[in-house]
Amino acid sequence: MDLDVFVSAHRAEWDRLEALLRRQRRLNGDEVDELVALYQRTATHLSLIQSSAPDPQLTGRLSQLVARARSAVTGTRRASWRDVTRFLTHGFPAAVYRSRRWWVPTALLSTLVAALLGWWIGTHPEVQAGIAAPDALREMTRPGGQYETYYSSHPAASFAAQVWTNNAQAAAMCLVLGIFLGLPVLWILLLNMLNLGVGIGLMSSAGRLDVFLGLVLPHGLLELTAVFVAAGTGLRLGWTVIDPGPRTRRSALAEEGRAALGMAVGLALILFISGAIEGFVTPSGLPTWARISIGVLAELAFLAYVFVLGGRAVRAGDIGDVEEHERSAAVPTAA
Repeated sequence: MDLDVFVSAHRAEWDRLEALLRRQRRLNGDEVDELVALYQRTATHLSLIQSSAPDPQLTGRLSQLVARARSAVTGTRRASWRDVTRFLTHGFPAAVYRSRRWWVPTALLSTLVAALLGWWIGTHPEVQAGIAAPDALREMTRPGGQYETYYSSHPAASFAAQVWTNNAQAAAMCLVLGIFLGLPVLWILLLNMLNLGVGIGLMSSAGRLDVFLGLVLPHGLLELTAVFVAAGTGLRLGWTVIDPGPRTRRSALAEEGRAALGMAVGLALILFISGAIEGFVTPSGLPTWARISIGVLAELAFLAYVFVLGGRAVRAGDIGDVEEHERSAAVPTAA
């Protein structure tokens, strides 16, 4: 494509579209039809330029022009309960399901790392001595010690809110920082697994691993799964920067970024449930088997939600993104 010739041939159309947009509230019927036709034509011009002869300055101008025209043509719409229902039954589970090849291995490897750290700490007294003094370790692991009283040290409601806030922030950081090639996500995962491994190691060395697991599993299964989903999605976003596949890097990041943003909202709801379990079930007087059963049921319900509803939505064509008519025009790529 000869860019100069292309610009000369179509500049008048772009200028006309800009003029119509400046007075869009005073257009008559014929001018509205003209605006729609020019919007469609300019969107096609933008796609051709981006795919054949990308020019940053011209692309920026036309992108802004197309965005303004699209807003004028489609108008604004308010979110409705239909949007919320669609997000919960299609968009969010579809996004989690599509990311399963990232977060499932992330979950398995992270759990293995936590188990190995726990074994290493639990079987090496010198490592335990580097964590804290012997008296402090006994205070943490004894019956009624810090590990046991941690979950009942604050009123249930405020504790659940604090836990939910902290976990939602961690999940959001994994999703947002994934764009930096996923490196910050790996660090966040390591810190979480190190914290879990220390608890496993210290309580197992005191012969009280069953107590520790009885306190962690009720809420930890769902909570860690949500963190793993966020981490896997963040890593996927980071890999998109490196390898966008057949899409342009811009469109790939836009698509994955929108899905990640929606996932942040969905995971906040999941973490709210795990926080409620941690605040009200974990420190309750229920038998250990009953508390763990509640945690297992919550985890199984989430997995069924993702793999049944999410799998069905993906097979129906949902990719966890906004609806097609709300996306920017796709840029064609060379075959």
